[in-house]
This record gives sequence, C-alpha cells and structure tokens, in this order.
Amino acid sequence: MAITKEAPLADGGGIGGEGISHHAEEGLVVGNYCHDVLYRDGRVIGEGLGGAASFTTNVLDALSLPVRCVSRVGSDFAYLSSVSSHPPIFSSSSSTTLFHAHFIDNNKDDDVERRDRVLKRVRSCDPISPSDLPGGRMFSFGLAVGVGGEISPETLECMLDLCRVVFVDIQALIRVFDDEDGGTVRLVPLKDSGFSHLLPRIGFLKASAEESPLIEIEEARKHCCVIITDGKDGCRVYWKDGELRVPSFPAVQIDPTGAGDSFLGGLVTGMAHGFSVAGAALLGNFFGSLTVAQIGVPKFNPPMLQIVKGELSRKTTQHSGIREGREIAAEPWKSEEYNSFRVCLQGATGMMCGHKTFEQRDEHEIARQQKILLSSAYDEMRHVNNQEKSRIIDLH
Repeated sequence: MAITKEAPLADGGGIGGEGISHHAEEGLVVGNYCHDVLYRDGRVIGEGLGGAASFTTNVLDALSLPVRCVSRVGSDFAYLSSVSSHPPIFSSSSSTTLFHAHFIDNNKDDDVERRDRVLKRVRSCDPISPSDLPGGRMFSFGLAVGVGGEISPETLECMLDLCRVVFVDIQALIRVFDDEDGGTVRLVPLKDSGFSHLLPRIGFLKASAEESPLIEIEEARKHCCVIITDGKDGCRVYWKDGELRVPSFPAVQIDPTGAGDSFLGGLVTGMAHGFSVAGAALLGNFFGSLTVAQIGVPKFNPPMLQIVKGELSRKTTQHSGIREGREIAAEPWKSEEYNSFRVCLQGATGMMCGHKTFEQRDEHEIARQQKILLSSAYDEMRHVNNQEKSRIIDLH
C-alpha cells in the first residue's frame, strides 16, 4: 500500500500530507481480544468474543483488506477458532481480559429499550509491549484499538514509527479502571492520559459522543483529523480548517458494543480504496449500523458484501488511492461520487432488513424484531460458546 505526499485533492483527504492507496501490503491492528458478558437487570443476555480488535478485523476481513493483528489472550481464551485468521499471543501469566457490560431498562414498560451501559473490566490480560509488534518493516496504516489499558504510550509510539498513518480509538488512551468498584470503566481527559504528547503524530483520532468532551476537540483538530461517532446522528469530522457531518443509516439497535470499532474498519477500508474522508465515513457508519443490530461480533450478508466490494473495486480502478491533503471537502454532498456511494449503501442496508424499509415499519414491529433478534442472537451465541468450550475441554 503506497503512501504518497501530494497536494490537497478537491474530493477529500485528511491531515498531514500522507495517504493510503489500495496497493495494500498490510495494515497493523493492535488491541487485545476479550471475553464479553452482557447483563440486563442482573440477567445474562449474551456472552461471546469481544475486544475492539475482533470487531475491526471482522470488517477488514469481510472487505478483503489485509492486516496483521497483534493481540494478547490467556490460556482460557474461548474463541480461538473465531480468530484463526489473526491468532493471538498467549500469555502464560494472565487470563484473557474479561468485560461485563450491564444494561438497565430505560423504559420499564418495554423490555427492549435501555439506556447506556455500565462497563466493568473484571480481569485484564498482559499489556501489549513494543517488542510484541512486528519489526523490520513499514506498515501502510495502523489501528490502535485497545480496550482494557493494554496499549502504553511506548507501544503507541512504536506503532507511530512502524506505520505511515495511524488511526487511534480514544478509548485506548483515556480509559482507567476503578478496582474498588469492580473494575468500572472511567474516563480521564486526554491531556492527563500520558498520551497527549503523541497527538501531533496521530493521523486520525476517533471518539464517541460520550468521550468527546475529554478530547478538547478545538485543540486536537489542530494536529489531526478528529472523528466523533454519534449513533443515529452519524458522525462529525473535524480538521484544522473546518468540519462536516456524515449521516447514519437506519438500524434496529440490539447492542451498541463494537459499533465504533466496526466504524473504524469501514473508514479505513474506504480510504484504502480511494474514497474521500466523507465517503469513507459513510462506509464506517454503514458497518456501525449493521453491528448494533446484532449481539457480539456481527455476521454480514454475503450478497450485501458483494455489492459493497463491487463499489470499492470500481473506485480502486478509477483512483490510485487516497492522498491525505491538508483540506477535507466541507460539502461532500455536492459530489456525485459521494451521493452515488450513499445510495448504494442505502440499497445494501435494505438487503439486511428484508423487503420493507425501516421507514415502513411501525414502532411495534421494530420492538418485536428487537425481541426476536435478541432472543435468537443469544441462543446462537450460547450454541457457539458451548461448541468452543467443548473443543477446549477436548484439547486439554
């Protein structure tokens, strides 16, 4: 994947004078796999593979963008077959990172709606050290997607040395864990995190709307492109001289876990195939919407993937790749390319929800589908978990 330094392009770009092209050698994804257990009102409603790396690589693999993944787990890791394309490093001295996500009903008359989760890190695996990263080569891009404090400033600095463009999820930098409260996840300001001195070297910084106040966007945008994801309101992109909003795609939300990670996978893939930041953010929003409709790492409809990959392939044949200029088009909706890609993704969204569009469904039908999806997803995850556990017992 070639990185070129060129003048700004009219159809988009990013920050720092460098870019990603589709002639991919490999990207580098860094972050631990986890075990996730989901609760609602004290009852387990799902358990499975977690960690931002699992969601991000799931999208990258689905869209055939080659990456190397560096992740640590313990000997108790239960989902080895699910990450066979990106096997982890086994730590002999610690267990796999375990998160409990507690959801509370927002509307007691509706057992589907719920407000924000309370996230607890129950156990943590060993951190990823600079020596764990593959040396002796340059990667076209990197993704720092830690979730449990496994990425240190030294490891991120090593990534910045190894990768030409680095995308960072802010949760890898600002999460701390309250051991006196069962490992509850707390957030600290970026300036107090120990990572702020690296900001000028970061290409793209992604955060959720909840995390955004801790970034100081006005300061961060002077150094890198800042992207704030905001659920049904899509995402906002900030750079030194402007900002824009990229719309979302409709979704029946079952579980928000991993939506931002899938967004990053779509964003990077779109940029690797030559789309502007706004166009790539559309693809990120698209995969984020697919993720919230399932529990755990999502599965994607193969015909839908073929449509999306066809659009990416056509873009690749037209352009040599994205080159990050110092400006981003502030009105992407005036671009025929942007609008046609959005229409394509809207059509692909329809493939995931049957013949009726989301706009044609009433609230009762959506609530019914949420309950069906929640029940079937949990049953499927229990079946997969039992298979994995049986396989581990056989190995021992």
